[in-house]
Amino acid sequence: MEEKKIDVQSIIGFLLIGAILLWMLYNNSTEETALEEEQETEQVETTENQQTGNIATTEDDLSATGQDSTALAEAQRRLGAFGYSATLESASENSTTISNDVLELVVDNKGGYISEARLKNYKTFDSIPVYLIKDGNASFNINFSTTDGRTLDTQNLFFEPEVSQNGDNQVLSMKLKVSEDEFLEYRYVLKPGEYMMDFSIRSQGLDDVFNSSQEALNLDWKLKGYRHAKSISYESRYTDLIYEYAGDKDDYLGGGDVETDEEEDISYVAFKQHFFSSILLTDDPFARGSFRTENLVEDEEIDTVYTRQFAASLPLQLNGGELNYNMNWYYGPTDYKILNDYDRNLDEIVPLGWGIFGWINQYIFIPFFAFLSSFLPSYGIAIIVMTIVVRIVLSPVTYKSYLSQAKMKVLRPEINEINEKYKDNAMKKQQETMKLYSKAGASPMSGCLPALMQIPVFYALFQFFPSAFQLRQKGFLWADDLSSYDVIAELPFNIPFYGDHVSLFPILASIAIFIYMMMTTGQTMQANQQPGMPNMKFIMYLSPLLMLFFFNNYASGLSLYYFTSNLITIGIMLVIKHAIIDEDKIHAKIQENKKKPKKQNRFSRKMQEMMEQAEEQQKKGKR
Repeated sequence: MEEKKIDVQSIIGFLLIGAILLWMLYNNSTEETALEEEQETEQVETTENQQTGNIATTEDDLSATGQDSTALAEAQRRLGAFGYSATLESASENSTTISNDVLELVVDNKGGYISEARLKNYKTFDSIPVYLIKDGNASFNINFSTTDGRTLDTQNLFFEPEVSQNGDNQVLSMKLKVSEDEFLEYRYVLKPGEYMMDFSIRSQGLDDVFNSSQEALNLDWKLKGYRHAKSISYESRYTDLIYEYAGDKDDYLGGGDVETDEEEDISYVAFKQHFFSSILLTDDPFARGSFRTENLVEDEEIDTVYTRQFAASLPLQLNGGELNYNMNWYYGPTDYKILNDYDRNLDEIVPLGWGIFGWINQYIFIPFFAFLSSFLPSYGIAIIVMTIVVRIVLSPVTYKSYLSQAKMKVLRPEINEINEKYKDNAMKKQQETMKLYSKAGASPMSGCLPALMQIPVFYALFQFFPSAFQLRQKGFLWADDLSSYDVIAELPFNIPFYGDHVSLFPILASIAIFIYMMMTTGQTMQANQQPGMPNMKFIMYLSPLLMLFFFNNYASGLSLYYFTSNLITIGIMLVIKHAIIDEDKIHAKIQENKKKPKKQNRFSRKMQEMMEQAEEQQKKGKR
């Protein structure tokens, strides 16, 4: 698996969590379009090549000007080989609907592609049915040249629909015809209860129509992602284009204003809209692919319809002068379990984090949270129970961290004496301090390392909660959607980096973090302040404040986790302090350790020798 690129928001969140740990130790059912009454005039519309422009001819028009069938035949000749398709009954702005219990698709005659894709079981934040495709926000086109020198686009040509049943499966064949036996076909097969459908592109008898000199036909797929969530900017943050290449490698474009990329051997392309995705998969990989995304949200107050615009350009190779591609379409939720069950590497579309963070989510948090939510009464309670379990598992690390802090507290008077005695000799002060730590069996790093060990867990959860589809539109207490921010007050203005609302869970989480930091580092940070180091007390106040601003627009489920986690940690540390750790006993043990001859390890001995040499050189320099 290729290492993923890290977007800016993930970096900020990662650094924020890391800093806190270090310093605190997302009905209308569209009816099938009725056939209009037979009109006296039937319009025939097609496309000439880019040089000759569009040609529109109808049989009635030709009759009205006194022309006969010979003239009609001549007009069809001018339209090229696919002029036959323009004379069929299907050459009109009609469409065909196929559906199952979870998905409804409307496919237009013109272009043969989906004009509406509705997910039946989901609503947007404002209770409107979730559409992935509607009102012309998507296009699917094959551009090719013909043997008579024309350049055609399938999106401007008319396909003939034919619906049939194959067992329980609905089959829709869309054929762009040269004759009854010569055509280009899009074939859709929709299975019961599935968001994934079979899709194939094949041609028959067109080897003398396609220009054999072209290397490949060009497939262009474009889509503008609709807003489905309360915060369009937050939804846009988790909206991206993901693709798989070279067998099992995957990559994504990122969240910049405009992102482009190219790669070879493409096996799927996904337009991910946070909690819903449109995915094109192929059994025979495309030789290459060009991809582009553009951010459509510059101002959340103005840009309220679309999140990002996607585009993918893929070559369709001819085999013996014909096309034959077996593919799949997926229009459905970005749900890890659903995508993972297809066993086609689609789970990588869900941003669980790279490396160890993704593994922790994949093998621990996702199955464990699914287990808890299967029997607990609400997802909020499932978050709290999972938090309790995580904190209990990490309690030995918490104990180690607090024990180290207790030792440092006991040693503080002696450290102060060393600082005062050698205040004019930084080298000697450092040397004596290290000797004291070595004799007492204490180290300031022993308190930092346990905190560092927790970073993978906390960052994995930072990725898990915003991507957990199960939390979408699930309420808890005052939060109506754990996958989005909670609101207790709307502001009449917008505060930069904070927003136009007040979320309570981030406030509670920030207060709990502040109390925790006061308990663990507030008493000792100023005493251990080293010259040239940042003001630790300032950082202790700054970290909760940064979290308050940063998490105000994040998933309330994440803030609920951090609030609960810090409350539990505070409780554990109070138990450790008052029932487990006895500072008098620690002091006595340190004194015993100081009396025992301490055998230095190789690293400590080398460090001491280096410091002694440096001190000796310093003395010589003063002579």
